Amino acid sequence: MRIQLAKQVLDRQIVDVDGRLVGRVDDIAFAVDEEGYPYVDCLLTGQGALGQRIGGRVGRLLVAVADRFTDDPPVPPLRVPLDQVDRVDSAVRLRCPAADLPPSPVESWLRRHLIDRIPGANRASG
Repeated sequence: MRIQLAKQVLDRQIVDVDGRLVGRVDDIAFAVDEEGYPYVDCLLTGQGALGQRIGGRVGRLLVAVADRFTDDPPVPPLRVPLDQVDRVDSAVRLRCPAADLPPSPVESWLRRHLIDRIPGANRASG
């Protein structure tokens, strides 16, 4: 079952309810209910999740790059709760806007250290 799930979900784009790209499904997080049955808890996206999935030297490099762009390594991946998934077709389509999801740690770091320092970056555009 896990192999079928991986084929259907991994590496698909995650698109919010407004059609905005959130990321790609880089991994799947499972949990176990009180009766001991596993279930899909959330979808993971981000370099840290992808690096852990790939493993080896390349995976460690991806995790290290992601950790470099945060103030508090290690970088946790962005977790998309399964109850926010509307459907899976050519993409994973969410039932919520991207703004309702927790911010990506790497994007937050880039915003704080780069984007916010650009003159006028905090003003809404036209």
